Amino acid sequence: MNPLILNDQESELSYAYLHAVAAAAGMSCTVSGRHEDAHGIDATITAWGDWGPEALREVTFNVQLKATVSEPAKGADRLSYSLKGVSRYDALRSEKVSVPRILVVLFLPKDAADWLRHSTDELALLHCAYWVLRGAPPTDNASAVTVYLPTENALSPATLRELASSLANHAIPKYALGTEASR
Repeated sequence: MNPLILNDQESELSYAYLHAVAAAAGMSCTVSGRHEDAHGIDATITAWGDWGPEALREVTFNVQLKATVSEPAKGADRLSYSLKGVSRYDALRSEKVSVPRILVVLFLPKDAADWLRHSTDELALLHCAYWVLRGAPPTDNASAVTVYLPTENALSPATLRELASSLANHAIPKYALGTEASR
């Protein structure tokens, strides 16, 4: 028997986190196929609701998932993540797509034994995922770029519903910390 390597385990936990949060928010979460994955889309979230008289009743957005055990540099209101692949960064920051995209980064404890707790009372995935949306500045880097994730964007059922409501009301959040991205 060959167990999953740690990177694959991290990846699977990021999918589990997204699915759990989307389900708790009353949204569907569909894992993308290999064609979408080649374009930096790991999953698609669809939400339905009544978000106001002028709002859409259904919204969809795509998700690029990342997981890491690397400790993020913490600012007063943000965490940093080194995104490898500038083409992925450019696809995420693009405003020339009809379906908005978000980057979701799951920060896991360093020790794999601490990633998940299980008992008859709970199943807990430790630490948290954060999201960031389009509008970041271009980079001159060739291989990676530092992305800043606002701590207020902790991925929870409530923040996922807020994001869906914003999108339904034609208000696409922008990368607020974009002027500070590494170049």
